[in-house]
Amino acid sequence: MRKVIGIGETVLDIIFRDDLKSGLLQPPVAAIPGGSVFNAMISLGRCGVPAVMISEAGDDRIGRFVVDFLTENGVDASRVASFPGTRSPLSLAFLDKNNEADYLFYKDHPHDRLDFDYPEICPNDIVIIGSYYAVNPVIRRHVSGLLERARAAEAIIYYDVNYRSAHKGDTVRIGPNLIENLEYADIVRGSREDFENLYRKSDPDAVYKADISFYCRNFICTDGPHPVQLRAANNIRETYPVGAESKPVSTIGAGDNFNAGLIYGLIKYGITREKLAEGLNADQWADLIWSGQRFSENACKDIYNYVSRDFAGRMKLETEALEGDLFAHTEG
Repeated sequence: MRKVIGIGETVLDIIFRDDLKSGLLQPPVAAIPGGSVFNAMISLGRCGVPAVMISEAGDDRIGRFVVDFLTENGVDASRVASFPGTRSPLSLAFLDKNNEADYLFYKDHPHDRLDFDYPEICPNDIVIIGSYYAVNPVIRRHVSGLLERARAAEAIIYYDVNYRSAHKGDTVRIGPNLIENLEYADIVRGSREDFENLYRKSDPDAVYKADISFYCRNFICTDGPHPVQLRAANNIRETYPVGAESKPVSTIGAGDNFNAGLIYGLIKYGITREKLAEGLNADQWADLIWSGQRFSENACKDIYNYVSRDFAGRMKLETEALEGDLFAHTEG
């Protein structure tokens, strides 16, 4: 069966809502496990997709909760390391009146560590990397090792840039790692904000032409409630409107779940690495983007960072209703 392997950080997201009237910080409305790749893996695990998470967790109550949460949601957590005496990182998310989030992160990145055995990677499996974790020099050899094995196995590599403003000062230092990730990737996705932080550019065409296309031909740029932009092989250039949904409850997991939905679509529609290399047609890309938007919209309907269990159940039924084993490896 095709599986998804994710490498990324685990954090505890503590979520606040701004109280503009009083100007006082109100008690948090939720405290839930999170992390860019982590959120996508939880949603995929809930949808019945075989999923393996590579990460580290604190040697504390929160870390044990994070590992248990992965397992309870169908994600293999056997490669989540925990080092004696370490504390779990925290992310404070402040939702404004539009439920857009601003963040404060409490994590000691220079002391990040990893210790894991590489999972088996098969042709057309999907490896997802993202966020600062994917470019962090301290753990670079582990990320590079995974990418090298994925490429050798002819797996699909999906790179979510997800570069926060907190790391603007690190762009020169992480530049070589960023370029290497782009070179390995079969699909690159990022938000307008990511590219403003990295390149001081917000126009998708300018970003694609100057910074992405030389390394990876398939590029997706999301921009909150604004249309999704696609620039892909075979000179495909498409714009996809975002559905006129009701006001989101939280946008914290929007991009992460777009990733999960698009990856789910790769499996559901039988998109292999060979097909990506040949270049997908406009209809195939439309199906994938729609799948990403479905997951993202659902995740925004609640305070949590993942698709709901009801939605995940429908995804399972949807897949089972299709003919054939769509989660089986496809030979080209």
